[in-house]
Amino acid sequence: MNSYRPQLSNEALPLTHQITVIDEKGRVQEIEIPGERPLTIYLDKKEIVTLMTLGGAPEALTLGYLRNQRLVTDITDIQSIQVDWETDSVAVKTNVSPGSVAQRTEKKTVTSGCGQGTMFGDFMSELDALKLPDDVYLSQPHIEQVIEFIRNQPSIYKRAGSVHACAVFKNNENGPELVYFIEDVGRHNAVDAISGLMWLDQISGEQLIFYTTGRLTSEMVIKGGQMGIPFLLTRSGVTQMGLSLAKQIKMTIMARCSGEHFLVYEGANRIQFRTPSQTT
Repeated sequence: MNSYRPQLSNEALPLTHQITVIDEKGRVQEIEIPGERPLTIYLDKKEIVTLMTLGGAPEALTLGYLRNQRLVTDITDIQSIQVDWETDSVAVKTNVSPGSVAQRTEKKTVTSGCGQGTMFGDFMSELDALKLPDDVYLSQPHIEQVIEFIRNQPSIYKRAGSVHACAVFKNNENGPELVYFIEDVGRHNAVDAISGLMWLDQISGEQLIFYTTGRLTSEMVIKGGQMGIPFLLTRSGVTQMGLSLAKQIKMTIMARCSGEHFLVYEGANRIQFRTPSQTT
Protein backbone atom coordinates (compact mmCIF):
# COMPACT_ATOMS: atom_id res chain seq x y z
CA MET A 1 0.00 0.00 0.00
CA ASN A 2 1.32 3.44 -0.96
CA SER A 3 1.73 5.54 2.20
CA TYR A 4 2.48 8.79 0.33
CA ARG A 5 0.93 11.96 1.75
CA PRO A 6 1.50 15.42 0.28
CA GLN A 7 2.73 18.24 2.50
CA LEU A 8 -0.35 19.86 4.04
CA SER A 9 -0.86 23.02 6.03
CA ASN A 10 -3.12 22.87 9.10
CA GLU A 11 -5.30 25.95 8.81
CA ALA A 12 -8.75 24.90 10.06
CA LEU A 13 -10.92 27.81 11.17
CA PRO A 14 -13.47 28.00 14.01
CA LEU A 15 -16.74 26.65 12.59
CA THR A 16 -19.09 29.08 14.33
CA HIS A 17 -19.03 32.64 15.62
CA GLN A 18 -21.02 34.13 18.49
CA ILE A 19 -23.18 37.15 17.75
CA THR A 20 -25.83 39.23 19.51
CA VAL A 21 -29.42 39.26 18.22
CA ILE A 22 -32.72 40.67 19.44
CA ASP A 23 -35.85 38.52 19.47
CA GLU A 24 -39.48 39.44 18.77
CA LYS A 25 -39.91 40.68 22.35
CA GLY A 26 -36.87 42.93 22.25
CA ARG A 27 -34.74 40.58 24.34
CA VAL A 28 -31.00 40.36 23.69
CA GLN A 29 -29.64 36.90 23.01
CA GLU A 30 -26.23 35.43 22.27
CA ILE A 31 -26.34 32.86 19.47
CA GLU A 32 -23.92 31.10 17.14
CA ILE A 33 -23.85 31.37 13.37
CA PRO A 34 -21.73 29.36 10.92
CA GLY A 35 -18.57 30.92 9.57
CA GLU A 36 -18.25 31.44 5.82
CA ARG A 37 -15.11 32.37 3.95
CA PRO A 38 -14.06 32.38 0.30
CA LEU A 39 -11.23 30.00 -0.56
CA THR A 40 -9.65 30.39 -3.98
CA ILE A 41 -7.79 27.34 -5.25
CA TYR A 42 -4.63 27.94 -7.26
CA LEU A 43 -3.35 24.85 -9.04
CA ASP A 44 0.29 25.40 -10.00
CA LYS A 45 -0.42 29.16 -9.88
CA LYS A 46 -3.47 28.84 -12.15
CA GLU A 47 -6.68 30.10 -10.55
CA ILE A 48 -9.25 27.30 -10.66
CA VAL A 49 -12.26 28.19 -8.52
CA THR A 50 -13.39 30.09 -5.44
CA LEU A 51 -15.33 27.98 -2.93
CA MET A 52 -17.41 29.34 -0.06
CA THR A 53 -16.64 27.24 2.99
CA LEU A 54 -16.78 27.03 6.77
CA GLY A 55 -13.04 26.46 6.65
CA GLY A 56 -13.13 23.50 9.02
CA ALA A 57 -11.12 21.20 6.73
CA PRO A 58 -9.72 23.39 3.93
CA GLU A 59 -6.86 21.07 2.95
CA ALA A 60 -9.16 18.03 2.68
CA LEU A 61 -11.73 20.13 0.79
CA THR A 62 -9.10 21.21 -1.72
CA LEU A 63 -7.79 17.69 -2.18
CA GLY A 64 -11.26 16.23 -2.64
CA TYR A 65 -12.26 18.97 -5.06
CA LEU A 66 -9.23 18.27 -7.26
CA ARG A 67 -9.93 14.54 -7.07
CA ASN A 68 -13.64 14.76 -7.88
CA GLN A 69 -13.09 17.22 -10.72
CA ARG A 70 -10.41 14.85 -12.13
CA LEU A 71 -7.92 17.70 -12.21
CA VAL A 72 -5.46 15.40 -10.42
CA THR A 73 -5.90 11.65 -10.72
CA ASP A 74 -3.10 10.38 -8.48
CA ILE A 75 -2.37 11.72 -5.01
CA THR A 76 1.37 11.21 -5.59
CA ASP A 77 1.17 13.97 -8.23
CA ILE A 78 0.44 16.50 -5.47
CA GLN A 79 3.51 17.94 -3.75
CA SER A 80 1.82 20.30 -1.30
CA ILE A 81 -1.41 22.06 -0.31
CA GLN A 82 -0.90 25.31 1.59
CA VAL A 83 -3.86 27.36 2.85
CA ASP A 84 -3.39 31.08 3.57
CA TRP A 85 -6.41 32.77 5.18
CA GLU A 86 -4.77 36.19 4.96
CA THR A 87 -5.34 36.00 1.21
CA ASP A 88 -8.29 33.53 1.36
CA SER A 89 -6.41 31.21 -0.96
CA VAL A 90 -4.84 27.79 -1.19
CA ALA A 91 -1.75 27.03 -3.29
CA VAL A 92 -1.45 23.54 -4.72
CA LYS A 93 1.87 22.41 -6.18
CA THR A 94 1.84 19.34 -8.40
CA ASN A 95 3.94 17.28 -10.78
CA VAL A 96 1.16 17.54 -13.41
CA SER A 97 2.01 19.27 -16.66
CA PRO A 98 0.35 22.68 -17.18
CA GLY A 99 -1.08 21.45 -20.48
CA SER A 100 -3.07 18.67 -18.86
CA VAL A 101 -4.61 21.06 -16.32
CA ALA A 102 -5.63 23.46 -19.09
CA GLN A 103 -7.20 20.60 -21.02
CA ARG A 104 -9.19 19.44 -17.98
CA THR A 105 -10.55 22.91 -17.20
CA GLU A 106 -11.48 23.72 -20.78
CA LYS A 107 -14.91 22.10 -20.59
CA LYS A 108 -16.98 22.88 -17.50
CA THR A 109 -20.52 21.89 -16.59
CA VAL A 110 -22.30 23.94 -13.95
CA THR A 111 -24.58 21.76 -11.82
CA SER A 112 -27.51 22.52 -9.58
CA GLY A 113 -27.21 22.89 -5.83
CA CYS A 114 -26.61 25.22 -2.91
CA GLY A 115 -24.34 27.68 -4.62
CA GLN A 116 -23.05 26.28 -7.89
CA GLY A 117 -21.35 22.96 -8.18
CA THR A 118 -19.04 22.32 -11.11
CA MET A 119 -17.84 19.22 -12.85
CA PHE A 120 -14.82 19.71 -15.09
CA GLY A 121 -14.28 17.69 -18.22
CA ASP A 122 -16.71 15.66 -20.25
CA PHE A 123 -17.85 13.71 -17.19
CA MET A 124 -20.76 12.03 -18.97
CA SER A 125 -18.32 10.16 -21.20
CA GLU A 126 -16.48 8.85 -18.14
CA LEU A 127 -19.47 7.21 -16.43
CA ASP A 128 -18.80 3.84 -18.01
CA ALA A 129 -15.53 3.71 -16.06
CA LEU A 130 -17.39 3.81 -12.73
CA LYS A 131 -17.72 0.23 -11.50
CA LEU A 132 -19.56 -0.34 -8.23
CA PRO A 133 -19.54 -3.75 -6.53
CA ASP A 134 -22.57 -6.02 -7.02
CA ASP A 135 -21.93 -8.38 -4.11
CA VAL A 136 -22.45 -5.97 -1.19
CA TYR A 137 -25.63 -5.67 0.85
CA LEU A 138 -27.14 -3.33 3.42
CA SER A 139 -29.67 -4.54 5.96
CA GLN A 140 -32.79 -2.63 6.95
CA PRO A 141 -31.73 -2.40 10.64
CA HIS A 142 -28.39 -0.91 9.57
CA ILE A 143 -30.16 1.70 7.45
CA GLU A 144 -32.20 2.69 10.50
CA GLN A 145 -29.06 2.84 12.64
CA VAL A 146 -27.43 5.27 10.18
CA ILE A 147 -30.52 7.48 10.22
CA GLU A 148 -30.67 7.40 14.02
CA PHE A 149 -26.96 8.18 14.35
CA ILE A 150 -27.32 11.27 12.18
CA ARG A 151 -30.38 12.37 14.14
CA ASN A 152 -28.42 12.23 17.42
CA GLN A 153 -25.09 13.51 16.10
CA PRO A 154 -23.98 16.83 17.68
CA SER A 155 -23.75 19.27 14.80
CA ILE A 156 -23.28 22.85 13.73
CA TYR A 157 -26.72 22.66 12.11
CA LYS A 158 -28.38 22.07 15.49
CA ARG A 159 -26.42 24.92 17.07
CA ALA A 160 -26.44 27.47 14.27
CA GLY A 161 -28.28 26.15 11.19
CA SER A 162 -27.41 27.12 7.59
CA VAL A 163 -25.14 24.15 6.79
CA HIS A 164 -25.25 20.75 5.14
CA ALA A 165 -23.70 17.55 6.50
CA CYS A 166 -22.22 14.47 4.87
CA ALA A 167 -21.09 11.31 6.63
CA VAL A 168 -19.47 8.03 5.68
CA PHE A 169 -19.96 4.78 7.59
CA LYS A 170 -18.28 1.40 7.35
CA ASN A 171 -20.86 -1.24 6.46
CA ASN A 172 -19.80 -3.68 9.17
CA GLU A 173 -21.62 -6.94 9.82
CA ASN A 174 -22.46 -5.94 13.40
CA GLY A 175 -23.60 -2.43 12.48
CA PRO A 176 -22.51 0.77 10.74
CA GLU A 177 -19.40 2.52 12.05
CA LEU A 178 -18.84 6.24 11.50
CA VAL A 179 -15.66 7.08 9.59
CA TYR A 180 -16.11 10.80 8.75
CA PHE A 181 -18.69 13.46 9.54
CA ILE A 182 -18.24 16.81 7.78
CA GLU A 183 -20.42 19.93 7.70
CA ASP A 184 -20.04 22.88 5.37
CA VAL A 185 -22.08 25.67 3.81
CA GLY A 186 -22.83 23.42 0.81
CA ARG A 187 -23.12 19.67 0.44
CA HIS A 188 -20.65 19.84 -2.48
CA ASN A 189 -17.93 21.02 -0.11
CA ALA A 190 -18.79 18.42 2.51
CA VAL A 191 -18.60 15.52 0.06
CA ASP A 192 -15.36 16.86 -1.46
CA ALA A 193 -13.77 17.09 2.00
CA ILE A 194 -14.73 13.48 2.72
CA SER A 195 -13.35 12.40 -0.64
CA GLY A 196 -10.08 14.15 0.20
CA LEU A 197 -9.85 12.44 3.58
CA MET A 198 -10.52 9.06 1.97
CA TRP A 199 -7.72 9.73 -0.51
CA LEU A 200 -5.30 10.71 2.24
CA ASP A 201 -6.22 7.69 4.38
CA GLN A 202 -6.31 5.31 1.40
CA ILE A 203 -9.85 4.14 2.12
CA SER A 204 -11.76 2.55 -0.75
CA GLY A 205 -15.52 2.88 -0.99
CA GLU A 206 -16.74 -0.68 -1.60
CA GLN A 207 -17.80 -1.31 2.01
CA LEU A 208 -19.00 2.19 2.80
CA ILE A 209 -22.37 3.91 3.22
CA PHE A 210 -22.66 7.60 2.32
CA TYR A 211 -25.25 9.87 3.95
CA THR A 212 -26.03 13.47 3.05
CA THR A 213 -28.58 15.97 4.29
CA GLY A 214 -28.83 17.47 0.79
CA ARG A 215 -30.75 16.24 -2.22
CA LEU A 216 -29.25 13.65 -4.55
CA THR A 217 -28.49 15.57 -7.72
CA SER A 218 -26.48 14.29 -10.67
CA GLU A 219 -23.29 15.70 -9.14
CA MET A 220 -23.80 13.96 -5.81
CA VAL A 221 -24.39 10.62 -7.54
CA ILE A 222 -21.32 11.06 -9.74
CA LYS A 223 -19.12 11.99 -6.78
CA GLY A 224 -20.39 9.01 -4.80
CA GLY A 225 -19.63 6.78 -7.78
CA GLN A 226 -16.13 8.23 -8.16
CA MET A 227 -15.52 7.40 -4.50
CA GLY A 228 -16.64 3.82 -5.23
CA ILE A 229 -19.49 3.90 -2.68
CA PRO A 230 -22.48 1.69 -3.57
CA PHE A 231 -24.97 3.12 -1.03
CA LEU A 232 -26.11 6.76 -1.02
CA LEU A 233 -28.72 7.97 1.49
CA THR A 234 -30.39 11.31 2.08
CA ARG A 235 -33.10 12.79 4.28
CA SER A 236 -34.03 14.93 1.28
CA GLY A 237 -35.09 13.94 -2.26
CA VAL A 238 -33.71 12.81 -5.62
CA THR A 239 -33.64 14.65 -8.93
CA GLN A 240 -34.54 12.94 -12.20
CA MET A 241 -30.96 13.23 -13.49
CA GLY A 242 -29.60 11.91 -10.22
CA LEU A 243 -31.86 8.86 -10.48
CA SER A 244 -30.98 8.29 -14.14
CA LEU A 245 -27.25 8.33 -13.38
CA ALA A 246 -27.71 6.04 -10.36
CA LYS A 247 -29.40 3.51 -12.66
CA GLN A 248 -26.57 3.84 -15.16
CA ILE A 249 -23.79 3.18 -12.65
CA LYS A 250 -25.87 0.70 -10.62
CA MET A 251 -25.80 2.66 -7.38
CA THR A 252 -28.30 2.03 -4.58
CA ILE A 253 -29.90 5.31 -3.56
CA MET A 254 -32.39 5.96 -0.77
CA ALA A 255 -34.20 9.20 0.07
CA ARG A 256 -36.74 10.59 2.53
CA CYS A 257 -34.80 8.79 5.24
CA SER A 258 -36.35 9.64 8.59
CA GLY A 259 -36.85 7.40 11.61
CA GLU A 260 -37.73 3.95 10.27
CA HIS A 261 -38.98 5.38 6.97
CA PHE A 262 -36.98 5.39 3.73
CA LEU A 263 -37.66 5.05 0.01
CA VAL A 264 -35.39 2.98 -2.23
CA TYR A 265 -35.26 4.70 -5.63
CA GLU A 266 -32.73 2.38 -7.23
CA GLY A 267 -30.73 -0.73 -6.32
CA ALA A 268 -33.22 -2.51 -4.05
CA ASN A 269 -31.46 -5.79 -4.89
CA ARG A 270 -28.71 -4.75 -2.45
CA ILE A 271 -31.13 -4.15 0.44
CA GLN A 272 -31.85 -6.93 2.92
CA PHE A 273 -35.38 -6.13 4.08
CA ARG A 274 -36.86 -7.53 7.26
CA THR A 275 -39.03 -10.59 6.76
CA PRO A 276 -42.66 -10.44 8.02
CA SER A 277 -41.68 -12.58 11.02
CA GLN A 278 -38.97 -10.05 11.98
CA THR A 279 -41.43 -7.15 12.05
CA THR A 280 -43.88 -8.77 14.47
